[in-house]
Amino acid sequence: MHLEIVTPEATLFSGEVDSVAVPGVQGEFQMLNNHAAVVSLLGPGKVKVWGTMDIAKEVADRFKKEGKITTLEINSGTIEMSDNSVIVLAD
Repeated sequence: MHLEIVTPEATLFSGEVDSVAVPGVQGEFQMLNNHAAVVSLLGPGKVKVWGTMDIAKEVADRFKKEGKITTLEINSGTIEMSDNSVIVLAD
């Protein structure tokens, strides 16, 4: 699936990943390929990404590698998934 992580300052990541989990306002949820369409608000927590991520050096300090998972701490945001494309708008 294609994942794009965008903040007000910059696009932090855009590329193909295996799976992504996000901190929904009512709890964490995960999306895989061919997941049903979703639009949701996000709360504080970690965006967790499974798969190889080619992260630009300018924003690499925002991400942490935890085993096979790459994480990004966020305060809030929204997520939209449709047609195997996930867009995370994060603060």
